[in-house]
Amino acid sequence: MGSTISRKAVDMSSPAAQFVKESIGSGRVVIFSKSSCPYCTMAKEQFKKLNFPTKVIELNQRNDGGEIQDVLGEMTGGRTVPRVFVDGNFIGGGTDVKQMYDNGKLKSLLGC
Repeated sequence: MGSTISRKAVDMSSPAAQFVKESIGSGRVVIFSKSSCPYCTMAKEQFKKLNFPTKVIELNQRNDGGEIQDVLGEMTGGRTVPRVFVDGNFIGGGTDVKQMYDNGKLKSLLGC
């Protein structure tokens, strides 16, 4: 017999969901991060190397960080951080951004 994994429903009209949607639209680069996460640091460093401004939201410094991660999970298919958005589009996590930097795609995407 197989087991089923139940996911709790995410209210995409909640204040946390509204915050995520507004945040994603508020800058060219938006990173949902945790300050102690090495993959988050990796992602942020790639934008620093390009001297490109980012909006960083540190979920571990917010009371609704878990809810925000749930919303991001619903939107992107994963709730791990970092969750990186460029021009409103999800581009991946830390290793994805590092790979894009290494192969030149990040610089091209940003128009640097």
